[in-house]
Amino acid sequence: MQGNPKIIDALNGLLASELAAMDQYFIHSRMYQDWGLHKLYERISHEFDDEKGHAAALIERMLFLQGTPDMTQRKGFKVGADVVAMLESDLRVEYEVDAELKTVIALCEQEQDYVTRDILLGLLKDTEEDHAYWLEIQLGLINKVGLENYLQSQMESGAP
Repeated sequence: MQGNPKIIDALNGLLASELAAMDQYFIHSRMYQDWGLHKLYERISHEFDDEKGHAAALIERMLFLQGTPDMTQRKGFKVGADVVAMLESDLRVEYEVDAELKTVIALCEQEQDYVTRDILLGLLKDTEEDHAYWLEIQLGLINKVGLENYLQSQMESGAP
């Protein structure tokens, strides 16, 4: 099916953001693992997998629309140097993706591509209700219990 070039371009913009989030979660998860923060490693590794799924959904939709996914671009990629900077950077990326998703969803409605819109609504729900929400909670916990207590709570693995 020949897709709307405006929508394909917008999906490529979203793909650049999702790939940046994926790469950022990947490096952050491995940093947490190296530092012995196993709970953070497990959660952020899960986020990496979610972002990979988001990127796959965008790629599959572009291919269906006979577009060419651009895998070379990254928007907003920034590796943090410490736990707080990493969580803040991840949250910033999620907020940016959230805003971009809403813009592309509006474009899909304007161009009457409701299937793409519905795919993006699923990504938006995941971004707002899972990723960003969880990151906001972590930063709030750091403010409430202090960084040292928070870090200590992240050392043990969730597995017995």
